[in-house]
Amino acid sequence: MNAGKQGRRLTGLKRRTAAVAVLVLGAFAAIFLMRSGTPAITSAFWSAPADQVREKSWQAVAPGRVEPCSGQIRVAAGAVGIVDKVLVKANDKVFAGEALIHLADDELKARLAAADAQVSMRERARDEKSATGSAKTRRNAEDAVADAERTVENARSQVDRAAAKFRSSGGTDADLTATRLALTRAQNELSTRQGQLRSIEDDSPLPTALEGQLSVARSEYDVARSALDKMTLRAPIDGTVLEVNVRLGEGVSPNSPQPPVQLADLSSLCVRAELDERDIASVKVRQAVVVRAAAFPGREFEGTVSSIAPLVEPGRLDPPGSRDQANVEVVRVLIELGGAAELAPGMKADVFFRAGEVSAGR
Repeated sequence: MNAGKQGRRLTGLKRRTAAVAVLVLGAFAAIFLMRSGTPAITSAFWSAPADQVREKSWQAVAPGRVEPCSGQIRVAAGAVGIVDKVLVKANDKVFAGEALIHLADDELKARLAAADAQVSMRERARDEKSATGSAKTRRNAEDAVADAERTVENARSQVDRAAAKFRSSGGTDADLTATRLALTRAQNELSTRQGQLRSIEDDSPLPTALEGQLSVARSEYDVARSALDKMTLRAPIDGTVLEVNVRLGEGVSPNSPQPPVQLADLSSLCVRAELDERDIASVKVRQAVVVRAAAFPGREFEGTVSSIAPLVEPGRLDPPGSRDQANVEVVRVLIELGGAAELAPGMKADVFFRAGEVSAGR
């Protein structure tokens, strides 16, 4: 009897010990899962009811990256050459047409001078033969266009010099503005002269041999001028320099893998989001969104859907709350931001699409 009672006591003790062990292991497992960020555990322990109610108002959530609405412009070299002047640096604000990088051009300058001398010689030879009537009208119009082209060239050179002095703190903003206005006037005058020439060309007699030789010389001058112009990399838009990837003495070409200069218009920012294809039916152009960035915790930036891509592609960004974007097919959605100057191009952001809110406008 005593042996039986002792056996039952031992069995009960073992069961209680096993139960305690299971409880302890379960507690350790829960703590481990909480620290490892397992969604089921963290949501059960850390999600507040108010947040849960608020998140239900989002129709969809998508990861994205901040970018300039103008896009990031890679300014490529127009010709093969050696850098002899770097005229700007990162964060400089530039205007459309401003010189950014200059390549060595001594040989091309010599070719242009030779072409210019040829034009002068042909002009003198042509002027020895007078013209009357419509032939004279055409000749005067051609000369006016040629003179206007030279005026534009000189005005652009004045702008380049004024911009270089301004960058080196040797010139004033007023001087630069004055030269830019002079260039605009010269360009407008050229357009007017070209229009006048086109209006009379059809009614004019065929050019004489001397006039034809002058026309050829002027064309050769234009080719030489175009080749020389390619040795200066210019800003295609008003914007901010993001990167300068060349130094003095380095060689560049149109096929260089890295562009000499990158710039963008940072006055307006967008977010390019990757929306899961399953949510595409719930998102519309002009729909209101909220953008959140990890760099600004607690901040929300308002935005509007600007465009929705017409095709589905593999995703490249991690969806919010996920570590694996494999097999995720997405539609790229462009979001226009308002009042988000603190954000920087390339910054990661999450886009929350508001339910049933569409902004007025286009």
